[in-house]
Amino acid sequence: MSRKLPLIPTILVALAVATMIGLGIWQLERRKEKEALLASYAAAANLPPIGWPSIPPKEPLPLFRSATANCLSVVGFRTAAGQNRSGEPGYLVIADCRTGAEGPGVSVELGWSKDPNAGRAYRGGLVSGVIAPDKVSRMRLVAAAAGPGLTASAPPSPAIIPNNHLSYAVQWFLFAGIAVTIYLLALRQRWRKEGANG
Repeated sequence: MSRKLPLIPTILVALAVATMIGLGIWQLERRKEKEALLASYAAAANLPPIGWPSIPPKEPLPLFRSATANCLSVVGFRTAAGQNRSGEPGYLVIADCRTGAEGPGVSVELGWSKDPNAGRAYRGGLVSGVIAPDKVSRMRLVAAAAGPGLTASAPPSPAIIPNNHLSYAVQWFLFAGIAVTIYLLALRQRWRKEGANG
């Protein structure tokens, strides 16, 4: 007795598996791109300092590079979870500043404290430090010297940026393998029933 494959289910499963394999390959390509980006971030520490960009920068951002900015006035304070240089958890105090009549402004990580309301005496000025990623303003300047009432926060490092693309690729390939296995088991069950009824 010939065993026929059901046309529509087979096409749907094949398309799903091809999509999953394609996503896995895409994640492997993204992994190479991320590795190159992380290498450029690691090399940024050896580049000469820059002035804070006067217009919003395009990707890739100049992360982990030394920079100087002039905070003309503070327009607000906020906090983020972080660590000091000893690795102790607490609050990073960030001042969002105006840098002129135009431009993107600058977010300055003034330092670290156990008190989320510390560091509010800061009124601005020239700040030097290292550019780090920021969830609100895309990037911020981590001050080399702690602001008033604060201690120095942990220096930014490219190690904080995850490179999970290999694990994502493996997951997609596993999903494809599982889908094929489940479909083959379903076909086997169907063929057994057809054999019993035939």
